[in-house]
Amino acid sequence: MKKQVKLDEEFQKIINDIITNKEFLRRKEFLHHGDISVYEHSLKVSYKAYKMAKFWHTDYESAAIAGLLHDFYEKPWQEDKTKHKFFEQHGFTHAKNSLVNTQKHFKEYLTPQIENAILRHMFPLNIIPPKYAIGWIVTLSDKIVSLEVFRYPSKLLMLIGISKRKK
Repeated sequence: MKKQVKLDEEFQKIINDIITNKEFLRRKEFLHHGDISVYEHSLKVSYKAYKMAKFWHTDYESAAIAGLLHDFYEKPWQEDKTKHKFFEQHGFTHAKNSLVNTQKHFKEYLTPQIENAILRHMFPLNIIPPKYAIGWIVTLSDKIVSLEVFRYPSKLLMLIGISKRKK
């Protein structure tokens, strides 16, 4: 049985329009790491980023939104059967795809800080670091939440999107 994260009312108000959006809800069907959906992962990252930003007295609304949309890529990467060069694999490209998809579906939420947080959240895998505090908070939140991949050390490269799932 999965542990449910208790979300506070203020956080729910910030993210409600996004998490109830039909396109965002499709992420419940996208696997992320192991048996967790992109929807669930993004919600956890968003809430952690929101709480961290509040603790550090910075823009917690932007942190919540950027955390929610950081993995808002277009389609499940596991379904892509194309052979890609190393630096063209999901782990290196999904941040840009997530930003483009966010611009398409949630443009009204974008600020330079949120755009940068989405685009740079894979630092240090992608070598350019975040420019703003919000980006660092989302990056750190994503890394903390993503530690679940270490439950499966033999599958680590596959779970972070550098190699394909074996059948």
